[in-house]
Amino acid sequence: MLMVTDVGNTHTVIGIYQGEELKSHWRISTDLRKTEDELAMLFRNLLAEQNLNFRNIDAAAISCVVPPLIWIYNKVYYKYCQIKPLIVNSKINLNIQIKTDYPEEVGADRLVNAVAVKALYGAPAIIIDFGTATTFCALDKAGNYIGGAIAPGLELASNALFAKTAKLPKVELVSCVQAIGRNTVEALQSGIFLGHLGLIRELTERFREELGGEPLVIATGGYAKLLGKCTPLFDKIDPLLSLAGLKIAYQLNK
Repeated sequence: MLMVTDVGNTHTVIGIYQGEELKSHWRISTDLRKTEDELAMLFRNLLAEQNLNFRNIDAAAISCVVPPLIWIYNKVYYKYCQIKPLIVNSKINLNIQIKTDYPEEVGADRLVNAVAVKALYGAPAIIIDFGTATTFCALDKAGNYIGGAIAPGLELASNALFAKTAKLPKVELVSCVQAIGRNTVEALQSGIFLGHLGLIRELTERFREELGGEPLVIATGGYAKLLGKCTPLFDKIDPLLSLAGLKIAYQLNK
């Protein structure tokens, strides 16, 4: 079985593939303080839920945007599964060309999303990933990665307002709110949620103009479904896109 791990700044998504089938997946908090043994204990418990253990894992692939954790996750797989995981970066075979000024700067999360979209949905495409940051990636008609945009994510924007103001409370992120809030909480929810929708529409429209043609718009990440309830902008919503990209990257490099 192939175990894939997408380590983000806030959450880490883990999946188990048996052949082409995603057998199970989990979302956990990203924690820089955990040692490889603590992570292994967590992995062991997750696997046990599916009547699996480390002996069932014979391959692994990792995408990680938190550099110190690459070494920790590498040690987990080496120590407990006796395997060397594939670490995704711009230097491995991804079946796409990275046509940016500095390819090595493109995050592994963006790379695996691009790999998955080209293989599963085709190109040209606009990929919007709703995580700690909301990232936009552009694939040209040949499926090449040509660049993108990075904006503060929904939760990050909400937390910043709460942390940097004296009286504004932390609010629940809800979808499809009315624009005119009747109280402070509603006003915050309107500004954060509908403001983010406006950001998405503006950037997507500009990406469309610069890409040309009729690019597909693919949404992924933790808030993709929440935002997708209130806009017809997305052609596809695939919250587990990164796991599919990790599987494809492994198959290209095994």
